[in-house]
Amino acid sequence: MADDLCFFIKDMLIVRPPVKNSLVLRISLLAFVMVCGVFMCSIGLKQISNFTKAGFIDIKVVDKPCEVPNVEKWERPYVHFPKPTTFNRAECACNPVRYFVISSTQRSGSGWFETLLNSHMNVSSNGEIFSVKPRRTNMSTIVDTLDKIYNLDWLTSASKNECTAAVGLKWMLNQGLMQNHEAIVEYFKAKGVSMIFLFRRNLLRRRISILANAYDQNAKPLNGKHKSHVHSHDEAKILASYKPTINTTLLIPELKQADNMVKQALEYFNTTRHIILYYEDIIKNHTVLEDVQRFLRIPQMELKSRQVKIHKGPLREQVENWDDIKKVLNGTLYESFLHEDYKVS
Repeated sequence: MADDLCFFIKDMLIVRPPVKNSLVLRISLLAFVMVCGVFMCSIGLKQISNFTKAGFIDIKVVDKPCEVPNVEKWERPYVHFPKPTTFNRAECACNPVRYFVISSTQRSGSGWFETLLNSHMNVSSNGEIFSVKPRRTNMSTIVDTLDKIYNLDWLTSASKNECTAAVGLKWMLNQGLMQNHEAIVEYFKAKGVSMIFLFRRNLLRRRISILANAYDQNAKPLNGKHKSHVHSHDEAKILASYKPTINTTLLIPELKQADNMVKQALEYFNTTRHIILYYEDIIKNHTVLEDVQRFLRIPQMELKSRQVKIHKGPLREQVENWDDIKKVLNGTLYESFLHEDYKVS
């Protein structure tokens, strides 16, 4: 039995596959692997070529969005990062910008106030843009104009361009603002625009200023030129020399109309973010300007204007028929306008 097992094992050990068949198999396997390798490499090279043509050429660099500064949640809609089409903000691209509008009535000190704001190195207030009628024809033209201003694409002498921190304009109540108030309120809310209301408490002083300015437009006593605002004390003295005569029959209705317009404006825009200023308060207390800068969230600076005030003296010295005016206003809601409300040296 043992001998039979040995022969069996021996027989198993000496079994050999045919040498010729094994060699052919190995060569065939090697050839198959080489063919597969060449095929796979060609596909890989083709894909890389296609990626190079399609991917690297068409790839676009996406600008990293600017980070909103650390402000309270309610304030975020009022923080903007304009991308003007007329110039590049460069390193100031991510400097936040606030949008504002100065809303006022004629001869309320808005021109003087705007020069104060523009003396700030980071503020651009572009003037009385909607005094030009075609710009306020309808809401479409109004929106187009406002979009250019708030996108920093409305270039004026007031523009600070790249590093502007607050941009706006001066908009009188009778220049389409009241007529289109509903649509404008929606625009201001959607765009995050803050309103600065500037009025005069003493509407009698405003009325005198309106009449004096109308005279200057017609007579042009300053070398044939009309100037609503002056930078020279000599020019101011010449303009102040004119004393209008007020129609006392129309005085109270005119004062009432001006008062109602202010009240209506505050009612129309009471849902917007706003601050209410009075010309007399700014004259008497310049710390009011600090409140304005805090409202606009801009660095505090001393604000200055080159404009010279025209009418400085007591009211009784600025009109021809003072006694008649006193008789009409005494005992009325407007009697307080007769008294001195501020003094300017």
